Amino acid sequence: MDDPDDPLVTEESVPSYNVIEEKIKEIDNAIIIYRVYYLFNTFMFRFQLMKKDKMCVLEIPRALLENLSKDGSTSERELLQILNLNIENEECWAELKV
Repeated sequence: MDDPDDPLVTEESVPSYNVIEEKIKEIDNAIIIYRVYYLFNTFMFRFQLMKKDKMCVLEIPRALLENLSKDGSTSERELLQILNLNIENEECWAELKV
């Protein structure tokens, strides 16, 4: 399942990981960040979120995450928009198949 071209990364490798985790918890405290991949070809991080028996996958640009610590409010609004559009969209959440 792991792709060597798009490797699984640790939370220490993700810029502003703690901010993302905090914002997700504010939206829905039952959601956890399950895994994060870095997509080299698009310079994006792919987050796999889990809630009960469902998974939602969303992508956040690396530049946005790096800018969270620099410009704060503008990047934070953009991040919240991405999170809200995905997390609150039922189509994002797929049943986990065991």
